[in-house]
Amino acid sequence: MHSFVAVAEQLSFVRAAQRLHLSQPALSGQIQALEDDLGVKLLFRNRRVVQLTDAGKVFLDEAYAILQRTQQAAELAQKAANGQIGKLSIGFVSSAALEIVPDIVVAFRRKFPDVTLDLRNIRTADQIEGLTSKNLDIGFVRMPLAHDQLKITVIHREPFVVIFPEGHPLSETKQIRLAQLHNERFVLYGRRWAPGFFDTILRMCNAAGFSPNIVQETGEMYTSIALVVAGAGIAILPQSVVLAQPRKVVVRPLPHSAGVSEIAIATARNNASSLVNSFVSLAESVRKRRQGANGEVQRA
Repeated sequence: MHSFVAVAEQLSFVRAAQRLHLSQPALSGQIQALEDDLGVKLLFRNRRVVQLTDAGKVFLDEAYAILQRTQQAAELAQKAANGQIGKLSIGFVSSAALEIVPDIVVAFRRKFPDVTLDLRNIRTADQIEGLTSKNLDIGFVRMPLAHDQLKITVIHREPFVVIFPEGHPLSETKQIRLAQLHNERFVLYGRRWAPGFFDTILRMCNAAGFSPNIVQETGEMYTSIALVVAGAGIAILPQSVVLAQPRKVVVRPLPHSAGVSEIAIATARNNASSLVNSFVSLAESVRKRRQGANGEVQRA
């Protein structure tokens, strides 16, 4: 195709051969083979002139279009190989929707405008299933989480807080120790939706010498806040979740020694996608910038 275009533009086999760095016999052979494949004459030539036939004029227009599409295809393939184009399916827990996901998504779209992002609010347990079945490319999951088929990168840490309904006897206490909560009724983010998080709260309470009296489990952390407002009990939650949903509750910090809440990016361990790697790398860069701004990994 390139050889035909060169001859058609130069109307000379000699000049076209020089442009293509080919011998004239090799170039003539390519044109002859092309005409034989098509079953038509594209060029009229004798010792003095080379001219396009009517078929050659039509074919030249199509040749230009084909070569342009070939160049575009090569560029798209290179972008895909470099993780610059394609589609990513991303799951995230609702508690990451305000503090974490937006900054990363905005930065990624700015750097990779040709990548389509399908963002879905999905609980951690369902994200694990989606990642292992390859229905999801990337997940923002609630930690702790361990899975032999997943690669997990922590990108956010923040302290836990305890929330009380207004008027609760402990609401005037500025510094809360976990042991002070041993007689309380707990509203907890349910184990079936985030088993690692659920178990973390249990371990924190057990380390303080008691097992929490769980009166209700919820599928959303924001629902836990509403239930506390309604007087169902108290809740231990990540600080940013409470600050993002100001309600009629009293918020008290827990000692740092009680532990921290973490969110991580999870991908399938055998996922070799350059696009996925580009997203994770950029997410880590955003995290480091926030870490630099805050003095440590995000503590909301």
